Amino acid sequence: AENGQILAESKRFGHGILYSEIDVERLCAQRRRMTTFVTEDQTHTEILFSLKIEETKLTRFIDPAPFVPTDRQNREKRCDEILMIQAMGLKKRLEHTGANAVVGISGGLDSTLALLVTVRAFDLCGRDHKGITAVTMPGFGTTDRTYDNAVKLIQSLGAEFVEVDICQSVNVHFSDIGQDPSVHDVTYENSQARERTQILMDIANKKNALVIGTGDLSELALGWATYNGDHMSMYGVNVGVPKTLVRHLVAYCANTCSESEKVLQEVLLDVLDTPVSPELLPPEDGKISQKTEDLVGPYELHDFFLYQLLRCGFGPAKIYRLACRAFEGIYSKETIGKWLKTFCRRFFAQQFKRSCLPDGPKVGSVAVSPRGDLRMPSDASRMAWQKELDQLPG
Repeated sequence: AENGQILAESKRFGHGILYSEIDVERLCAQRRRMTTFVTEDQTHTEILFSLKIEETKLTRFIDPAPFVPTDRQNREKRCDEILMIQAMGLKKRLEHTGANAVVGISGGLDSTLALLVTVRAFDLCGRDHKGITAVTMPGFGTTDRTYDNAVKLIQSLGAEFVEVDICQSVNVHFSDIGQDPSVHDVTYENSQARERTQILMDIANKKNALVIGTGDLSELALGWATYNGDHMSMYGVNVGVPKTLVRHLVAYCANTCSESEKVLQEVLLDVLDTPVSPELLPPEDGKISQKTEDLVGPYELHDFFLYQLLRCGFGPAKIYRLACRAFEGIYSKETIGKWLKTFCRRFFAQQFKRSCLPDGPKVGSVAVSPRGDLRMPSDASRMAWQKELDQLPG
């Protein structure tokens, strides 16, 4: 066993020696984090020994989804607990400020979870759901599927429905700054994200409300957010939740819907089946043309990298080795190496976005808050890691 985790077990009534690998580096990282751990000199004895240095063959189980409990019963319990942590954090902020809530709803996973959490917080406060202003803001990339899901979700939860089409205002902005609307570059995309944030902030002023942020932990790790666009809010309920866990939380909400909530359940299941996308580029044949995981890589890989980096303190070579074992038969070594390089590059380059995050609840052992969890300079260099990354395939 290692730190309470069983690494290998022998058969009952069997004979012989049982072997596994002890991850000393992980134990050291744990002891750095757990400041109550003290080594007392008088309680241990040093015994010197030497072994031949050779490549260790990994036999222990490496969890490909470290943020998600493996057994269903424990996962459901954990999902309910996380939703309650998120809702209680928001409840405290709402009671402290005396404010209502404004949430932008896209029909995607993150905004769906944010609205579900906000509704739960209002229930805990004993407040009417009409105090939640849910705003859908269709733009150039919005598809009928996500728009319809956004509308049905808002209506089924009883929040106040507001629709603001951003196309005209963004086109005026393009004219003001000299942007050609036919050029679908980063300016084209980010102008839409910032227009939506401005709308939410101004509606919040009118409603005496807080803008509830929807961005998740995985997006913050990658910097996959428009600075002062969806990056900004007045309280971010999802900042401690990685994308792989967001999916399970929404699924848990769908599976626990009552008989009278069939419409809500159907919407949640369709949201789960919708490709992850910012929908900032025009659709192709009415379908989403911009899929996030095609651009930045699979979130299950990035969440694995993030956990091993921040929770265990591992470097890129070790993270790569563990990932190759965890995702053996799922991703090639070249694919894992490619996306690990992307993760490391973006994680270091995008720290400036995390340095000015809104408040939000911490729901697990990994977080990127600049107020205690991740003390990292915005201009931290990745060059020490780059030497290891250059040795990896992909």
